[in-house]
Amino acid sequence: MSIQWYPGHMNAARKKAAEAMEKTDMIIEVLDARVPQASRNPMIEELRTFRQRPCLKILNKSDLADPVATKKWLDFYNNQKNVHAVALSCKKPSDVAKIPSLCLKIAPHRGTPLKPLRIMIMGIPNVGKSTLMNALLKKRVAKVGDEPAVTKTQQRLYLGNNMVLTDTPGMMWPKIEHPSDGLMLAASHAIGSNALIEEEVATFLADVILMHYPQLLTARYGFPTEGMDGVSVIEGVALRRGFRIKGGELDLEKAAHTFLQDYRVGAIGRVSLETPESRIALLASYKPPPSLSDVEDEVDEEE
Repeated sequence: MSIQWYPGHMNAARKKAAEAMEKTDMIIEVLDARVPQASRNPMIEELRTFRQRPCLKILNKSDLADPVATKKWLDFYNNQKNVHAVALSCKKPSDVAKIPSLCLKIAPHRGTPLKPLRIMIMGIPNVGKSTLMNALLKKRVAKVGDEPAVTKTQQRLYLGNNMVLTDTPGMMWPKIEHPSDGLMLAASHAIGSNALIEEEVATFLADVILMHYPQLLTARYGFPTEGMDGVSVIEGVALRRGFRIKGGELDLEKAAHTFLQDYRVGAIGRVSLETPESRIALLASYKPPPSLSDVEDEVDEEE
């Protein structure tokens, strides 16, 4: 299953972001800590590197991600030029409070009354940009929703401490190159539900969790996982929850939706769907065996 999702307003958003970046000192890119590389928009990377703007990569929702995998991703991004990465939850005020000082360290030549630090917040839909904006400003200035692409226009706001924030709509890119990236993004709710089939996404997610976190499935749903595949996991969820349709057959559609929701809110446990090592394996399936530097090539070689 190849998932593609590029609503029309995102093309206009990209053009406006390119114009605004010219008058920006640094970028905050919000990623989903469970799928950092899959949730990285290559267009943002292209715009940022063209303007040579430093970047603070925020691995948001870190409280939902595997901390071991998150540590590997932080090491990976912090080894890139002009990049500083942190893992946090934008829902925790104490985490968000650290961000302004980090930004001033990244762009020390700005942040004065005459030269305020101009920050642009970017990322794909539903990774938590609006939640971050509201937490930074300590008031509701950006609409927050459970569906992707809630924010559709730019906002320019004053943070205080001689900082100005520009919030941008969540931007996807025209073509998702790797099918597994589309499935990871769909599982993590970064893609609109009209562009996917939940049963297929849930089956993919179940296969990944079976491979890396089978004990979490047993703890959550109470069934042993030996000999199971993704389809049988969804069937097991339907059985355990008593989901049936008229005639007594299992309601796999409802089970798939429930399973996806459990993953998205962390009810299954702390799960990461990719690591730097799995990214190398993914790229190896499309081209000759890469090294870690090939993964960096995928983010437009910030060296």
